[in-house]
Amino acid sequence: MTDANACAVPQPAPTEGAACALPGAAPAVHAERTWPAAGPQERFEILRRAKTIAIVGASDNPARASYFVATYLSGSSPYDVYYVNPRASEILGKPAYASLADLPVVPDIVDVFRKHDDLPGVAQEAVDTGASTLWLQLGSWHEGAAKIAADAGLSVVMDRCVKIEHARFHGGLHLAGFDTGVLSSKRQLLSR
Repeated sequence: MTDANACAVPQPAPTEGAACALPGAAPAVHAERTWPAAGPQERFEILRRAKTIAIVGASDNPARASYFVATYLSGSSPYDVYYVNPRASEILGKPAYASLADLPVVPDIVDVFRKHDDLPGVAQEAVDTGASTLWLQLGSWHEGAAKIAADAGLSVVMDRCVKIEHARFHGGLHLAGFDTGVLSSKRQLLSR
């Protein structure tokens, strides 16, 4: 392997798209999406370079996706994680900040769990604080917010989960999307 490929994401062997599709499932088509999605190599590089992640819209409610992602990132990743929620004072035993501007550091990744209409404002706040990447969680796609961030030089990832992508690239992703905490090449034995 050459030095240029030392940090490359391993690519699976080419297969027909239908081979991986669920039976009867039509491929997701989003005609309104014209923004080029960040590919696996770009997402891998973003996560590899990052040291700090700010979760905007972090919640102290264990039923929320942002809480689940915060728990994973705090316990199973090398990142310094900061929580941004003006209505919380503490999340997972760490202080919560009212805005990105209140953070004691400049975050590398701004991971956003906010409603669609709030995304352009969060993108501008990420630009204003000097973040490197605007990352919109699963289900979030806002080309206006992406343009604000990209025009200022930020990388943009939309409709992807930081937790899932980190686990995917670091060998801890269970088929159901959960971190098993066990790395093994052996098949799991199921009791009958």
